[in-house]
Amino acid sequence: MAKLYFYYASMNAGKSSTLLQAAFNYGERGMRVSLWTAALDDRPGFGAISSRIGLASDAHRYEVDTDIEARVLADHAESPIACVLVDEAQFLTPEQVWQLARLADDAGIPVLCYGLRTDFQGELFPGSAVLLGIADALVEMKAVCDCGRKATMNLRVDAKGKAVSEGAQTEIGGNDRYVAMCRKHFREALAG
Repeated sequence: MAKLYFYYASMNAGKSSTLLQAAFNYGERGMRVSLWTAALDDRPGFGAISSRIGLASDAHRYEVDTDIEARVLADHAESPIACVLVDEAQFLTPEQVWQLARLADDAGIPVLCYGLRTDFQGELFPGSAVLLGIADALVEMKAVCDCGRKATMNLRVDAKGKAVSEGAQTEIGGNDRYVAMCRKHFREALAG
């Protein structure tokens, strides 16, 4: 039976590189995958799935109104899809998470979602909340804080590197805007 997986972590834990490795492994065996990422990132050079270590692949881009299930089923009817891989899964809507669950349950296609668990305020993203609630398997990936502890939080910083505690839940950025930290240092940075 196919399953819905949620691989979650703070930033810089290797989620995208792990996803791309999984896609490579399927492709090496002649199996077709369906790659998806959020359409939110409009920075130059983005829009594909890419990792900090240089791996990249083009992907379908989903927006809040994208029917991922319908698109995957249409593609699957043309040529079988062995696996659906979703990057930036925290940006999925609750309905899209349920669409992915139906792909696993009804179409028998494994779905592997990779994303952040929480935002810069320690709050769950809507897509992550539903994935944590309904995924068949939850896999925590590890990132490391500067102190050596497991990083579980994503600190948003301004242009001067100072902690930001207010703002929209979603603000696109990389290492220039976010720092993965353990909870202790996250709290200290916000209090600082």
